[in-house]
Amino acid sequence: MKFFTTLAMIMFAGLANADTLSMPTGPVVLTVTGQIAHTNGDGIAQFDQAMLADLAQRDTVTNTPWFGEPHTFSGPLGAAILDAVGATGDTLQVVALNDYAAEVPAQDLRDFDVVFATHLDGNLMSVRDKGPLFLIYPFDEVPDLFNEVYFGRSVWQITRIDVQG
Repeated sequence: MKFFTTLAMIMFAGLANADTLSMPTGPVVLTVTGQIAHTNGDGIAQFDQAMLADLAQRDTVTNTPWFGEPHTFSGPLGAAILDAVGATGDTLQVVALNDYAAEVPAQDLRDFDVVFATHLDGNLMSVRDKGPLFLIYPFDEVPDLFNEVYFGRSVWQITRIDVQG
């Protein structure tokens, strides 16, 4: 009987925490707000580098208009971030350190394997290198994305995402 009581407690504890994320232990590099179901603060989800590294990752080797040659951008898939926070909105307001913001359709992150790059050519991206996060579309894989619309959505020095309806 004690076994079943313990098992039930573990199961209910897991359900009670189903809507929460672990707490960051390092400096917070990304805050997600808005229409999200999973949080680790008062209506917000904060991520440090280690938490982002635990999400599904992708390497994208691509040309961009900001560099003269192809580079490898690595980091969590945008869809993995949406899933981690339980995002339900259709539009993302992606905000940079300098308050530049772009509206990005949430569906872009699922349709195009968009990466929130934390690394450039294997090196952690500093603010000087467009870090800590840089939204990268797979421009070389999907040439139709290589245009001003998607360049404008490719925010760098990202600090915040607001998930909107």
